[in-house]
Amino acid sequence: MSPRIPRRIPRRIPRRIPRAGATRLATVTALVAAGLAATAAGATGTAGPGDPPRELARADGDATQIVMVKAPTVEERNEVIGLGLDVTEHADERGIEVVLHDAEDAATLREAGFTWRVTVEDLEALTRKNRRADRAYAASVEESGLPSGRTSYRTYDDYVSDLDQLATTYPSLTRPLTLANTTVLGEDIRGIEVSANADKVKDGKPVFLLMGAHHAREWPSAEHTIEFAFDLLESHRAGDARARDLLSRSRVILVPVVNVDGFKVSRDADPLGNFSTFDYEIKRKNCSVSAATPAQYTTGSCDDNLAGRYRGTDLNRNYPGFWGGGGASPFWSGDTFRGDAPGSEPESDAVRQLISERAVTVMISNHTYSNLVLRPPAIAATGLAIDEPELKALGDAMAAKNDYVSQASYQLYDTSGSTEDWSYWITGGFGYTFEIGDEGFHPAYEEAVVGEYLGLAPADGAGLGGNREAYWLATEAAADRDLHSVITGTAPAKHTVSVSKTVTSETSPVIGTDGTVGEPLLFTDDLSTELASTGGPFTFDVNPSTRPLVMGRYGREAQAPPQDSITLANPAGVPAVGSSEAVTFDVQGLPAVDNGFLVVTVDWPSDDPVAQDWDFFLIGPDGEPVGSGATLANPEVIRVPDPQPGTYTLVADNYAGGSEAYDWSGTVTFEGPTPPSPTGTREAWLLSCADKRGNVVATSEVVVERGERVDVGDACERDKE
Repeated sequence: MSPRIPRRIPRRIPRRIPRAGATRLATVTALVAAGLAATAAGATGTAGPGDPPRELARADGDATQIVMVKAPTVEERNEVIGLGLDVTEHADERGIEVVLHDAEDAATLREAGFTWRVTVEDLEALTRKNRRADRAYAASVEESGLPSGRTSYRTYDDYVSDLDQLATTYPSLTRPLTLANTTVLGEDIRGIEVSANADKVKDGKPVFLLMGAHHAREWPSAEHTIEFAFDLLESHRAGDARARDLLSRSRVILVPVVNVDGFKVSRDADPLGNFSTFDYEIKRKNCSVSAATPAQYTTGSCDDNLAGRYRGTDLNRNYPGFWGGGGASPFWSGDTFRGDAPGSEPESDAVRQLISERAVTVMISNHTYSNLVLRPPAIAATGLAIDEPELKALGDAMAAKNDYVSQASYQLYDTSGSTEDWSYWITGGFGYTFEIGDEGFHPAYEEAVVGEYLGLAPADGAGLGGNREAYWLATEAAADRDLHSVITGTAPAKHTVSVSKTVTSETSPVIGTDGTVGEPLLFTDDLSTELASTGGPFTFDVNPSTRPLVMGRYGREAQAPPQDSITLANPAGVPAVGSSEAVTFDVQGLPAVDNGFLVVTVDWPSDDPVAQDWDFFLIGPDGEPVGSGATLANPEVIRVPDPQPGTYTLVADNYAGGSEAYDWSGTVTFEGPTPPSPTGTREAWLLSCADKRGNVVATSEVVVERGERVDVGDACERDKE
């Protein structure tokens, strides 16, 4: 048997009192539709003495489950992540899913005061079922409906072969791409550029960047990325007007596998199917060895070492923007280990260099799983982006094609050091994360790849277009000059016009391994994009000169007063423990009122959160949950920004001890919108012109806003200033 590795994460002091023997609300929407039926029971546990949480340990023989941990607030979901467990990144308004590898994982949750319900009883059995489905699908069809016709998951060699094939088949529309850094183990990070006259990199076109496999085990993320490359090129060859138009006006860069080392380990591993420490198929991180790794775990190869799959850095927690904060582990063995320093990993630094040197106006990083389209900010404390209306509109439009939930990333939980957060706040290009599918890191190929990409059953987006159409929308947005900036002018032939700036930014206040919070660190970015002049007028698509990080935060001025408060009418009688009741109320809209926030406050006459406890779930006019109050607090408070007009339903779940003496009462209040808070800060691009020998002949500063076009005249005129 493989050696067992102890975890040594310092013991956390539970701030929540565990609940014993209570039932949970299984699905709020279904409960409302069923007329306030009783809810299904879930698993709970009580705290007790036990070993401290482990830094590393997975008992190879223990059953593996996926559980939904009750954590209805972002703060509680962040706390679950901080326990060092294997978090799936699948979360909703009720909680967050965690892989419980053994009884000690369950004890860690109980010790911290959390309860949960089991969503996958036997993860190993589900994995075996998916692999049988994969074999049956590949045997039953000669070609899938995918652009490539693929019927099974690729190996890394398959990706390299397909990239080479596309470059050979479409020489004028493609340019093979190798990122600036090799991986920890010395592998190239390969990609492909797709555009009309693709070899002319310095053409001034805006860029849509699509990436996959930051996390090694998330195989569908890479599949979707390369399928879009096939899609673009085959559509263009077939004479598709959309493809021809967009590839004439923009450039698409596709990097299917960012984490090459980790992906090769995961994809080539002998599948144990038990999700243990040494089940390398489930490896998430890259192959680096942290300076903090104890000496006994530093030896051996990435796919054969005493720390197993837990050695390495989570690349999607390593980007410098807001690095070191919540949602990332400071411990070397944590699944979300952030790395030894901001941007320390060669893979994340390679992506950072790529984005810094190109006008990436829209970026999507593909992941699995949760059926989500996530946008900045990734940390709640950052505040809504100044571009929130545009970011949300594009996110919503893409989500309408795959039937995912569109939301700000922080609404899932804090995620410091993520790709899109650094990219957006520092470069100004719109950035998103897609969490593909709703079951597992690499579930059955027919659903996770064919169904999700094409929008076919059993994927949730069946009939809507799927991720294929979402990516087309992203390409259109990348080319949309209302969503980035344009510089025009003239320049002689064989001269290079560039925009550049060097900026210094702060990380998050850095959380230490002892839980203390230190000062932010500083990091520097050099942003520079070039255009090769062919002589005469030029058009240069760029991101705004002022970084979103310093522009201020989103808000809007009130157009009417907020709605008057509402006293909720508690239905007659009290539902039994484990059952629920509901009350409705109406929310008005413009022109009568302008509600920036809806706030539901509910309390009951008890100070004992174990003996008496109500949980509340708010359903919007479309029948979808919009908020919850399911903590141990009294009162419970649900706060919803920009509520849509219509009839809302508040579901009251008698979680523990609710009775006539301890019945609830509540009110709904409304607040006006938060006004905008622009800083007035304006940054400039340094516009330079260099001759064919590389000598700079002219410089000037250009301030250009999003959606703005600035003409600089002769960019190479000497002494322009």
